[in-house]
Amino acid sequence: MQIQAKYGAQQLSTGGTGPLRLDSDGALVTRNVCGKYREAAIAGRLFSVANQATVSTTAALATTWTGLGVCNPAGSGKNLIIHEVGWAVVAQVAAEMALGLMISDDTGFASALTSRPAMYGAGSSVAYCDDGATIATPILYRIVASLGDGDPNVGSTVPPTIIDLGGSIVLPPDRSIMTYTGGATTSDLIFHFMWEEVNA
Repeated sequence: MQIQAKYGAQQLSTGGTGPLRLDSDGALVTRNVCGKYREAAIAGRLFSVANQATVSTTAALATTWTGLGVCNPAGSGKNLIIHEVGWAVVAQVAAEMALGLMISDDTGFASALTSRPAMYGAGSSVAYCDDGATIATPILYRIVASLGDGDPNVGSTVPPTIIDLGGSIVLPPDRSIMTYTGGATTSDLIFHFMWEEVNA
């Protein structure tokens, strides 16, 4: 008796069970078949934002902050899963410094920049995206790079740096994430964030 193997994505109700995912040869599928963010993008859960021009940044944990930030406002009903941060150095910074990510609450944030869905037209984000605000005292959370006046990795011919955070930072409502530079910079950097929104 021949048994026909099912393959492809299975449609299951909550709590339901189904066969393992198999390919047309009956082999177990254990890989991302179309990119790891594909399903979130198609479902309208994946968003990104970028500075629209180079930005001057404030030094360290200043509450008169500038850079790039994403805020999950109180009452949003969503959690923001931060998947990625990236930046480009477009002019040599004046001094050696750390580049990192800091967190705070939603104080001072406004929708100064518009986020975009990964699939155009697939919904809108609950996040407030800003490039400068008077914020509550932030906390340095991650260090992602070092910059400096002797850093050879500067200039327009150097590719941008992209850090895959792997969803390891989750912002519940009333929380924000912002770029951090150890010293002030003047129109040297441009940033982006990518995140997924799920029900809180």
